[in-house]
Amino acid sequence: MFSGFGSYYVGQRFEQLFRCYPVAMMPEGVRKDGANYGGKVFLPPSALNRLSLLNVSYPMLFEFVAQESERVTYGGVLEFVAEEGRVYLPQWMMETLEVQPGSVLRVRSAEVPLGKFVKLEPQSVDFLDISDPKAVLENALRTFSTLTVGDIVEISYNEAVYRIKILEVEPDSTSHSICVVETDLVTDFAPPVGYVEPEPQQRADQAQKKGPRGGDTSKLKVGSMGNRIEYAKTVMTSSQSTNRFQGEGSKVSGKKAAESSSGATGALLDVDLNSISLDHEPRRLDIPDGQLFFGFPVVPPRAEGEEEDDTDELRLFQGKGQSIRKSDRKGKKKKRKSM
Repeated sequence: MFSGFGSYYVGQRFEQLFRCYPVAMMPEGVRKDGANYGGKVFLPPSALNRLSLLNVSYPMLFEFVAQESERVTYGGVLEFVAEEGRVYLPQWMMETLEVQPGSVLRVRSAEVPLGKFVKLEPQSVDFLDISDPKAVLENALRTFSTLTVGDIVEISYNEAVYRIKILEVEPDSTSHSICVVETDLVTDFAPPVGYVEPEPQQRADQAQKKGPRGGDTSKLKVGSMGNRIEYAKTVMTSSQSTNRFQGEGSKVSGKKAAESSSGATGALLDVDLNSISLDHEPRRLDIPDGQLFFGFPVVPPRAEGEEEDDTDELRLFQGKGQSIRKSDRKGKKKKRKSM
């Protein structure tokens, strides 16, 4: 039974021929530019009348077949506001089907399984600039009814357009398409086109430049907690001493003076943690019972051009000097005036 331009029914299946046009060519009163970043089309009101007479399952899903290229894709319907004999498609769908404005397109109802998994491949490394791509994709997929393997869809985020290719879907079927309406969908991302994985040595150099937690380690020193657990003594692998005024002392009697314990303490206080090598096997850190070790404070990096502050450096012989004899000139002057 035929009705109108290329319309006929096959059992309870809707099938009709339309002239396809991009969404940008819709009349201004009904045009929706946001429909370009979705997977739904605009059909005429007569299509709704025919669909209402058929036993079509919801959501309404359709198969789009280009008569010239025989390319196939799937999608849903957004509104029935197109002119009679016309169907308006998103721009990415026109490119997928390889059709031009005015080409003949066969539209027929289809059944697509509910999707469980999809693997996507961004077509540009700019997609990595998105802080939370899964949240953005979850919001963008609300404008799609189906995802078909091989299609390159377009989504819009922060006034930028991103192209994403559908690599894999589950469950797989003869249509190689899934329905994404009211379903729990697991998404996976392949590396974007043009993305180059950094070399292992480059990653190690970048991590070494950043230091621990990205801070500047040039001012890190052993603090009071480190002194209590003798951290520097545990990790130091060389016996070089950083004590100032090195040498041996002698008593008046001619005997050698005992080594001062302050020298070792000074060495521990002035340990440069940057000079400690971590290539060897780590040594055991013994801490007395009831004592906790929370690590060392990290000094934030200095801004460019900021002068180094040496107030934290260890200064020797600090203090104020006092004279043994106190001056009493003011008292003498007062006595002379009273006389």
